[in-house]
Amino acid sequence: MRPPLIRMGSGLVALALLAGAPSAVAMEAGGLSVAVTNAMGQAASPQAIAEYRRKLKEYEAARAAFEREAGAYWTSITEKRRGRNAKRRERRPITLDDYVLTQPPAYTGPKQPVSPLPEEEKPPRERRPIPVVADFLKAAAEHFQFAPQRPAAEVDFKRAYARYALAAGLTREQAVRVYAFETGGNGNHDMQSGLSTSRPGSRAISTAVGYNQLLTTNTMVLMAEQGNELIKSLTAKAAALLGPSRQAMEHKLAVLKKMVAFSRSVSGEWSAQEKLASTPQGWGVHAMVLDIDVGPMLQTHKLLTSVHFARTKGHTRPLTAAELEMMNLTGDGTGLDMVTMPQAMREQVPTANFFQRGGYERNPVVSRHNTVAKLLAITDERMDVNSGKPGAKELAAAF
Repeated sequence: MRPPLIRMGSGLVALALLAGAPSAVAMEAGGLSVAVTNAMGQAASPQAIAEYRRKLKEYEAARAAFEREAGAYWTSITEKRRGRNAKRRERRPITLDDYVLTQPPAYTGPKQPVSPLPEEEKPPRERRPIPVVADFLKAAAEHFQFAPQRPAAEVDFKRAYARYALAAGLTREQAVRVYAFETGGNGNHDMQSGLSTSRPGSRAISTAVGYNQLLTTNTMVLMAEQGNELIKSLTAKAAALLGPSRQAMEHKLAVLKKMVAFSRSVSGEWSAQEKLASTPQGWGVHAMVLDIDVGPMLQTHKLLTSVHFARTKGHTRPLTAAELEMMNLTGDGTGLDMVTMPQAMREQVPTANFFQRGGYERNPVVSRHNTVAKLLAITDERMDVNSGKPGAKELAAAF
């Protein structure tokens, strides 16, 4: 996309300088202040403005040529993807010819020149606030009259996760290595993406929470798709309890049923669930990720749905943790495209084939490690390193 041009009429130059100057620019008796006089003297010369316009024209021409090349490249990526999808529906084999085998074009032209004229001050772009754990808890209390049961110690949550994950069919290697990759090897059940106690002033960069970093929309989709299984498991737990413990579990079960019904009030499409997830009620549903009974089930099903998807598509070989992470990161259909690829093809196929242009350009990992083989290798490498950290070791021991 062409960057915005700097537009500023010559009549605004002195005004902009005045707006940006300190209070000392007040009019002095009998004429202008020294500060204003100096500022006006520093105004760009006609020669400087002409040179800037010349360079700007060169830059715009080079950038336009690049955009035409890049546009054609990413159009071919989309067309190849459609072709692969059609072949899969018809159960025809996928070959190298079904991928774009060149890397995305890189802009190598002149840089955008800096205007010699002072820039017009613009109000800072308003940043949309991202809800955090405290907001999820508040929403759960307000809309569902519920507070998730938090673990007395982090290891208790890990043990609950390990028990459910193993029983559901995840392997220790899959669970621990994905946890190590997603959390850096030391994440707690309430870890939110971007926030860190070791970095004062850090900000949330998404609503992703927990061992497998579930977004609010992930939670809504899982509630809609796996709601019956979640309710069945919690019902069995309640039946095994007595007294106040059973009453508390039955209340949790009643809340879970309401949340499942809420998630099913719209279609199961990601876009519909995303809208629901962005409401205060959706935030309240997301708080269930923190509950020691329901949270481990949600974390497990986030990965298990990918495992089951691969099996339904005929991929019988167990997924490695790195392959599972690819499906976790890019979506099941796109991830399976990489997972089912023979090693020889992985060495040749660029990662650009599996992303939209914007997502690719914003992700330095996939653009730097620019083939499927390289991307899987760096994922494995980070899993190796982070699996040696205390949190990952504690989760491994829980299995």
